[in-house]
Order: sequence, then structure tokens, then C-alpha cells
Amino acid sequence: MKTAIEPTREENYPEWFQAVIRAADVAEHSPVRGCMVIKPWGYAIWENMQRILDRMFKETGHQNAYFPLFIPLSFLQKEASHVEGFAKECAVVTHHRLEMDKEGKLVPAGELEEPLIVRPTSETIIGASFSKWITSYRDLPLLINQWANVVRWEMRTRMFLRTTEFLWQEGHTAHATQEEAEEETMRMLGVYQYFVEKCLAIPVIRGMKTPSEKFPGAENTYTIETMTQDRKALQGGTSHFLGQHFAKASEIKFRDVDGEERHAWTTSWGMTTRLIGALIMAHSDDDGLILPPRVASAHLVIIPVIHKEETKAEVLAYCHGLAGILRHIQYHGHPLTVIIDEREMRGGDKVWSWIKRGVPLRVEVGPRDIAADQLPVTRRDRGHKDSVRQSRDQLITTILVQLEEIQENLFQKALAFRDSHIHKIDSKEAFYAFFTPKNSENPEIHGGFALTHWSGDPEIEEQLKKDLGVTIRCIPLDLPKEEGICPFTGKKSTQRVIYAKAY
Repeated sequence: MKTAIEPTREENYPEWFQAVIRAADVAEHSPVRGCMVIKPWGYAIWENMQRILDRMFKETGHQNAYFPLFIPLSFLQKEASHVEGFAKECAVVTHHRLEMDKEGKLVPAGELEEPLIVRPTSETIIGASFSKWITSYRDLPLLINQWANVVRWEMRTRMFLRTTEFLWQEGHTAHATQEEAEEETMRMLGVYQYFVEKCLAIPVIRGMKTPSEKFPGAENTYTIETMTQDRKALQGGTSHFLGQHFAKASEIKFRDVDGEERHAWTTSWGMTTRLIGALIMAHSDDDGLILPPRVASAHLVIIPVIHKEETKAEVLAYCHGLAGILRHIQYHGHPLTVIIDEREMRGGDKVWSWIKRGVPLRVEVGPRDIAADQLPVTRRDRGHKDSVRQSRDQLITTILVQLEEIQENLFQKALAFRDSHIHKIDSKEAFYAFFTPKNSENPEIHGGFALTHWSGDPEIEEQLKKDLGVTIRCIPLDLPKEEGICPFTGKKSTQRVIYAKAY
């Protein structure tokens, strides 16, 4: 094999993605259709993401709570557009026990008076609590977040990107004024942008969703869009201004300073384990996973190189001593995670296992390295043979700098890739050519992001989705307004939007 992962990204990107997940021991398919088992190496990434985001939420005034997994059907029916948007994805509980039939098989029994929906999102059930917690303007703003799982019955699933059950956080807030709620919506979009760019090292485009793509029941939905290495879009997180729709449906009312009864203004926002998929797709290569240090399952692995039994004690003592010192070094508020690989297996197999797992730094320690005080240190963001020799003290004093260099290098590499695949397109012919596969044997090949004018006609969105599988990912917030002509309708347009194929 020329690479550790087969097929390569160029040969078959979707299969490469699955192969990286397997090789890195991140997750595996579950016996339950559409669900996955997140293994320890993958769950450690989620724990690090959760820890960082949780701190950021609390720094912006939010508190954690937990709400029921089950939602009465009548709750969803309170907001018509919301239930319509989620109806096809809902898992429904209709019975409360199992009984043995005459053939000895377990069958559902005890039909519920009202079906329960397994949480697809929690606006309605949280709204019921908010309506009890809020009576006065003094109770506002109410800023709540929960870490939970949700179920959305997907027909076509793919690990991390689209699964029947996934982990996420969902923020829900209530405010006295429209302005406060809109400010909260944008604040949390900014939190997401900072997290994805600074911690996951993935550049994003902030934007507003079109009416046909927004969250069911929302006034406006804002998104951060990322680009994968096969030049598709992947939604990284969303923040929704819900207006007063859900407040009216759930009777979330308060008395203002003048004693007048008013409905609150609400928001919701969320990020999921899909971001692990985004991380894999943004940074990994044909040898496996590459992890940004700030969320890496481990920062450094020490591999003892022992060829003779008489050197084993010395080498292992050295490795444990080095690891002990490194574990006392704080990296972004937490101790460095250092692994010593003492498995009884070939050295080459050990090295490749850590390359495929994406650990940022790798150090191999043998008797000669100890004697010369020159340790071969290899960065995962460089070639697997591109090691640099450092003294023990040099490694200890510069490890934080090296980790931050890896973090920044991954971001800049992803940014350069994304920017090189964003193109302004002003004609229908050029647009269709841009998104038409050049190689019929590989339908995954496509152009990237197209910056193209849009007149606002929803019919165009449907037509492009039908013809090319392309959607408007967002109306960019940071792109200046620009008068132009929609190439599909010939009508005037006030700014360009991002078109792309997407996961």
C-alpha cells in the first residue's frame, strides 16, 4: 500500500471518510440501523469540544439544565410550521410495555393515551417549562443550555454526518424585546464561529439561510458553513431567531415594567457531533486522521524503542519520567494528555497506528536517543518521516509552541484550500458546467462554492436542487452588498449567495 488509507480521497472520498473513521478507531456502526457507537478515541474529541463550548456558554451567562427525552404529540402540534418541518423525521412511542404472545415472541402492549415523540429538538417541551418559570420582566433574559441526544429518523445515514441518533447541545433563551433576542442569536453565532475556527481549525462562512432552508418555525436561521476536501459544504452550527411564534404557542408571557402582559421573544441554537465529521473531512489525509491539538484525544504519544531486554527498564523509566513532566504542563487551561505506548508489537506497526489516529506529536525513544539527548519528534501535520531531533529540555520548553504551530498550520491550510475553491459565477451555462461532474465514473467531483446572484425566487432553489443537487447554503453576512442580475431569472439581485453541493 502506498498510503495507510484505501481508497484515497481522490479515488473515492465517501469511502475514504469511512475508512479514516475505522482506521483511527473513532467510531463503528451499531446493530441499530442508522446509529453509531462512538469509541473512546472519538468520544475524547467530543468531550474536549464539550468542555470548551460549555465554558464559552457559561461565560456568556448561560446555565445548563436537562429536559425530557419524550415530548407529547400535542406539544409539537402547537406550532404548525414546526411540526410540519419535523413530522417525517419523528420516532414515535405508542406503547409502554412488552408482552409475550402465544408463539413466545415479545410484542408491544399497553397503548399510550397520547403518543410520545422521541426528542428531535426541544423547543416545545422547554417552552412548557419556560411558561412556568417566567412571569415578570425580572425573570428575563432566561438563558438555558442542555447537553443531550436527539433522534431524527434519517433514510440515508452516514457516521457523524447524518445519523438517526446524535449528540448535541441546544441553547434556548427568552427575552423581553426583539432586539435582545436578535442580539443573542448573533452572539451565539459568533461563539460558534470562534469555536470552529480557533479550536477545530476550520474556516467558516457566516450567513443567513433562505426561507426554504431555515429552521421550521423560525423567523431567521443563521449558519456557519464549512468546506470539506471534496469541495462540498457542511453546516457547522445554526442559531435561530424564533420571534414570538413559540412563545405564543407555549404561552411564554411576562408582565413588563408597566404591568402589561406580553409574549417573550425566543431563540435556539445548536451544535452536534457532526462537527467531528467536519474535522475529519477538513484536515485528514490518505494516511488517516489529523487532529487539531486543542481538541485532540491526546497531544503526544511516546513510543519506547526497545530492541534488547537489558535496555527495557532504562528506556521505560526515561519515557515515564518525560511523560510525568509533560503532564504537568497546562495547555489552554488543562494538563497535556500524554500516552506511552508499551504494547508488545512491532515498532513500525505502533508508529502507523498513531499516524492513523492523528495524534499531533509523536516521539520515539531508544537507548541511543537517550544517550545523545536527541529525541526524534514528528508532527502529524507534516510527512510521517519528517522528524526533527530535539533535546529533552527543548521538547519540554517548546511543546506548547509546537502544538500551537500545528493548530495554526491546519487552519491556514484549510483556509487556503477553501478560498481557492470559491468562484464568482455570473452565467447559467458557467454555473451548470461548474457543478457538472467532469468524470462520469466519479460523480463526487464538483466545483466548490459558487458566489452567484440570486433574485430571491424559491423556484430557482428547487430547480437547481433537482438538476444539480445544489442548494443555497447561505446569504453571506460578511460579503458586501452588490447589485447584479440573477443568471437564472434575469431579475435584479442585491447580493451574491453561496451555492454548493452539501452533506
